[in-house]
Amino acid sequence: MSEAEALRLERGRALFAAPWEFLRSIPSIDLLPRPDGVEIAFAGRSNVGKSSLINALVGRKGLARTSNTPGRTQMLNAFASTAPDAPPLVIIDMPGYGYAKAPKAQVDAWTALVHDYLRGRQNLRRVFLLIDSRHGPKANDLSVMNELDEVAVNYQVVLTKADKLKPSAVARIEASVAQAIARRPAAHPVILATSSEKGTGLDELRATIADLVA
Repeated sequence: MSEAEALRLERGRALFAAPWEFLRSIPSIDLLPRPDGVEIAFAGRSNVGKSSLINALVGRKGLARTSNTPGRTQMLNAFASTAPDAPPLVIIDMPGYGYAKAPKAQVDAWTALVHDYLRGRQNLRRVFLLIDSRHGPKANDLSVMNELDEVAVNYQVVLTKADKLKPSAVARIEASVAQAIARRPAAHPVILATSSEKGTGLDELRATIADLVA
């Protein structure tokens, strides 16, 4: 590992070793924090493991609420570091999509909230689009990519639950996703394979996020 890469990983480690706190749940765009610093967001299908990944990143099991019931996250949930010297970074946990059993009115409200957020948040630097490595991109994942391409919001695919597959299978999924995003204008080309349970890929994800606020 080069010295530059070691420093990069250390910046990521330090960023998430600081204390992180839940700021608030946001049911409408006008209640978002002031757009003073950098914002990143995590998006993905219901039950893809967004809350678990956020908890693993910050080393706190209960920061983002997890549930075995898909669709638990029903608003934009904001998190930030409370360290005195923390960079101006806010993490947004977006409502999961693709959960058909929720009432239609509720799904419509989530969808409108997410669309308004993606189209109108000028300080949103990147959306980390989580995809279950066991299943690969589904139709609604591709629909989200289409919208992100349309509104020119940079996004990066993060594969979750990579520990559930053999390394060769993860490599095949990575290749498949790489092909799916190759000609998408807003897609970041680097795909990250992670496991919240085993810690796989978390150092690189932390460093990637730290790069955005450097």
